[in-house]
Amino acid sequence: MDEINESKEIVLQIGVALKKYRKEKNMNLDDLSELTGVSKLTLGNIERGETNPTLGIIWKISKGISLPLLALFKSEDSASMYRAGEGLRFSNDQKNWIIEPIFKSNDIEMCRAYLQPNSSYQPEGHHVKTTEIATVMTGSIEIQVNGEIYTLNQYDTISFRADCPHSYTNHTDNETVLHISLKYDF
Repeated sequence: MDEINESKEIVLQIGVALKKYRKEKNMNLDDLSELTGVSKLTLGNIERGETNPTLGIIWKISKGISLPLLALFKSEDSASMYRAGEGLRFSNDQKNWIIEPIFKSNDIEMCRAYLQPNSSYQPEGHHVKTTEIATVMTGSIEIQVNGEIYTLNQYDTISFRADCPHSYTNHTDNETVLHISLKYDF
């Protein structure tokens, strides 16, 4: 499947999952907008597959409806393989933070994350009581959690409450690759 068709399929999956959730909860778009902080127009466009939402918008929706981010994507296979650089990829508006979803269950998500050289990323706030576990696979990174700075090198791991302010900074001239797991406590 080429990249354009794959992107369209992803947008359609998000729209179907969002509409299904809304209907199951007997909500209209106004209700969903109030819950997520995303405009009714944007939500309607997402449900119809007419827009490609940013990572920030997807996070707002996920947090607002108390669903793991990857729950907005379907996977019915008994075994799934995710090759680096292939499949689903999301980036922030600056295109310096890219994530590739690689695993989901009811309360755990795992993704690969790529932070471009000499750049920073501060994610949207996560769900309450979410734990984030980040392991550096290549490069090094500075992670700030609640104002405290931690420097991690290759294969170092950190675990922290992800519902508090945190950010990732790559001070190097090379891309940093992380494996990030999110453990939700719904």
